[in-house]
Amino acid sequence: MSQLVLDQLIEMGFEKTRAELAVKRSDGLPDAMDWLEKTEGTPLEELLEEEETGASVTKVEEGTVALSLVCNECDKRFRTQGEAEFHANKSGHTDFSESTEEIARLTEEQKSKRLQELRERVKAKKASQTAAEKEEQKRNEQIRQKATRESHELKEELQRKEQIKEAAKKRQEKLDDLEAKKRIKAKIEADREDRRRKAEEAKAAREGRSIPTPAPAAPATLPATARPATTHNEARLRLQTSNGNVMKTLPADTTLFEVAQLLESENGLAVTKFVQNFPRKIFEGSLDLGKTLKEAGLVPSAALIVQ
Repeated sequence: MSQLVLDQLIEMGFEKTRAELAVKRSDGLPDAMDWLEKTEGTPLEELLEEEETGASVTKVEEGTVALSLVCNECDKRFRTQGEAEFHANKSGHTDFSESTEEIARLTEEQKSKRLQELRERVKAKKASQTAAEKEEQKRNEQIRQKATRESHELKEELQRKEQIKEAAKKRQEKLDDLEAKKRIKAKIEADREDRRRKAEEAKAAREGRSIPTPAPAAPATLPATARPATTHNEARLRLQTSNGNVMKTLPADTTLFEVAQLLESENGLAVTKFVQNFPRKIFEGSLDLGKTLKEAGLVPSAALIVQ
């Protein structure tokens, strides 16, 4: 009978050790279910420790049959030894007596109802645990997605900064290259002039004539109506976007790549190229976008189509 009750409890989803304690401390399936219901919130380790707790029981008179147990400290009655032990472990009471008074047993209908209630309680508990696990998984997934999104945004920001840095580097390399070419050209012109002068001196020496010393060049003067060239340090841009026209006044050394980044941060536009109609020019790719507004011929003002 005990093994049958144990198998039924295990089939209902109770762990084996707890079910074994229930069978040991009860008389039949209904009592075992009552005990499991009462000890539902008690840790298994505590129940195992309670196995070793003892209590004194006063026997009934010889010739009579004990039908229940009574706690002499609180007058509660118990149908089985297991129930009395459970009460002793919970309350600390140790004085019990056997009684000839029988506690009414549950009817089959009550047993069935109690069994159904216990099954529903177990089912509800499992459903609650499943819901809690799903909620925990959802929170973990949200945390993972947030970490991934932040990592992606950080990576994009680093890439943008690296692109700006690379564009600035290329612009400086281009300026350095232009300066080097100017110096080489000036050196070639100076060497050419020096060779021409030496050739004239040699020819004059052969012909027995002298070469007049060239007079210092007079400083260049501007016509009365001429004005000094104006140096433009800023560019006024009219940017035609899908969201309308945007007016910007930027330093002349701002690169087109930096203009694209500005439009992306302020207007949410993903810029791939700029188009100028008059004169017709298209600025795209890292080489064009690395140009400054001055190098691109957009100073002092220009109109661009943003694509």
